[in-house]
Amino acid sequence: MLQSIYIQNYALINELEIDFNKGLNIITGETGAGKSILLGALSLILGQRADTTVLKDKSKKCFVEAQFSIKKYNLKDFFKINDIDYDDLTTIRREINNNGKSRAFINDTPVNLSVLKSLSESLIDIHSQHESLLLGDDHFQLGLVDSFANHSDVLDQYKKTYETYNSLNSEYNRLVNNADKAKSDLDYLQFQFNQIEEAKLVDGEQEKLETELEQLNHSEEIKLNLSASTNLFSNEETSVISGLNQIRTSINSVSKYLKEGEELSLRINSVYIELQDINSEVERMNELLEHNPERIEFVNDRLNNIYSLQQKHKVSTIKELIELKEELEKRIILINSYDFETDKLRLEVEELRNELIGIANTISANRKKLIPVIEDRVIKILQLLGIANAAFKIEQEQVDEFLVSGRELIKFLFSANKNVQLEELAKVASGGEMSRLMLGIKSLFVETTTLPTIIFDEIDTGTSGEIADKMGTIIKGISKNIQVINITHLPQIASKGDYHYLVYKEDNQDTTNTFIKILDQQERINEIAKMLSGEALSEAAIQNAKVLLDK
Repeated sequence: MLQSIYIQNYALINELEIDFNKGLNIITGETGAGKSILLGALSLILGQRADTTVLKDKSKKCFVEAQFSIKKYNLKDFFKINDIDYDDLTTIRREINNNGKSRAFINDTPVNLSVLKSLSESLIDIHSQHESLLLGDDHFQLGLVDSFANHSDVLDQYKKTYETYNSLNSEYNRLVNNADKAKSDLDYLQFQFNQIEEAKLVDGEQEKLETELEQLNHSEEIKLNLSASTNLFSNEETSVISGLNQIRTSINSVSKYLKEGEELSLRINSVYIELQDINSEVERMNELLEHNPERIEFVNDRLNNIYSLQQKHKVSTIKELIELKEELEKRIILINSYDFETDKLRLEVEELRNELIGIANTISANRKKLIPVIEDRVIKILQLLGIANAAFKIEQEQVDEFLVSGRELIKFLFSANKNVQLEELAKVASGGEMSRLMLGIKSLFVETTTLPTIIFDEIDTGTSGEIADKMGTIIKGISKNIQVINITHLPQIASKGDYHYLVYKEDNQDTTNTFIKILDQQERINEIAKMLSGEALSEAAIQNAKVLLDK
């Protein structure tokens, strides 16, 4: 439970510290005194974001620190998971500096706001006037029913399966869309693949063909020059080889008389052999070479086919065409495998869908079993709170699609008068009726919650007199199970408290400050008398206050 709260430099609060107790803690004060400021400061402890607007003195930090007794609430695992030192008396602190930056600490360990919120959800439930308005919201109504059903484990299982199902279903739909689009392109891809495949391309072929075509186109010129060369090599009258042979004979005959004669003879012999070999090669090339129009036409056609494919696919080499063909083949294989993949994924989605339906049916059955109990209890409380002809019904509406919390919507239907048709709560309930409904529901909520503290912020709005007295009795009953901090304007409720705190403000020359103090018995009598009659205390008001407190 909340043991104490310390606030410094927040809104109208310069500095204050207050201890809270078990049972029913009542907070009263004039409108504008700062009761909502206390809740605002507490909301920082519970993880709400803040900025420099909360600073009373913009040059200083704001501090809010609260201590909670958590020994009975099985929270050690939370501290272990988040690597925070556990203490039965846990301290939560928020600091907001003058540039708007915020820091949070649990037992002096720095934490982020998500961790802070996660812990606070296990410590305090704050009911504000705004929450009464939320009572008309379908999602809020569903959350209330589920809190009574106490099936969070099934809901968690459903939500995990729901997320997996959505992810897998999205993947399936994406694959189907891709398959449909890909199949529409399949014929064209297959045509492109076949065109390249039929060309039977070989890497390096283009360069060889281009060289061959160049030679074929100049074959007559080449043959003419080769013939002239062979004629010079071996013509009997002007033969280069014959003349060199004579030189070789002459040098060989005198080489023994010359200093370098032997070496010179070897060199001439080497040239003679080389020229003979060259002549033979030229003669062979000349014999093999012929002007071949058919071959020219074939090579031209082959190259034109290659150039056409390159131009079409915007590449410049046969290697790139071969790589493109391989890529097309992969895409074709993938497209042809889509049917298998989509069928496999469809079966997985269907299996998960059936599992989800089963869990949703369990959730629905849990709700259905509990709903009559809630309806009966709420009606009895409403009758106790002065709505004698109250009718209240929780309607389950099945839907086809999967929702975050099942396959149904929850609607609260209400009528305050006899023989008046039930309508959606938000459309027909007045503010006072909303307050009474919410109190009735919260009183049931206490039976299933493990929260140590609940805070009511003027849950009695729209009520007075005997009804307010009865609401106070219910709130008092709630406080027997958990700590209740109740902010009220009604003396009938204030008188039920085990402890009574007064929020007030004082002005000085420079500023206005909010304070809070716990009242002793006489101060409490006077405060309740003021709530009954105003600032001017009458003897009748004081006596009435005493009667209320005695009750």
